[in-house]
Amino acid sequence: MTDGQEIRDYLLARANAWLDFPFGPEAEVYKVGPKDEAKMFAIIQAGKEPVNLSLKCDPNLAEHLRERFVTVMPGYHLNKKHWNTIVCSGELSEEELKDLIDLSYRLVTE
Repeated sequence: MTDGQEIRDYLLARANAWLDFPFGPEAEVYKVGPKDEAKMFAIIQAGKEPVNLSLKCDPNLAEHLRERFVTVMPGYHLNKKHWNTIVCSGELSEEELKDLIDLSYRLVTE
């Protein structure tokens, strides 16, 4: 999955997910929950091609992914233990990327 709109649509298809811009127009922040209790589960850096997608991740899995994939890096401007930034260039399969989005969503909702 490398198409930016397809990624955005998948993020917003999660239950109670919505888009916010708390850091200004350069960061699309995808949150879940009511506005006063919302938690971030994904961030897209605006204007980047391919899409740079930051996702929350289990710390052990985060390290494993960084070792396995060149396009998975510690979270950009985020807690590097719990967040990865993924350059959505196609190195990760569509299924792998969707699984990581779903994991990030579950980590903030469960």
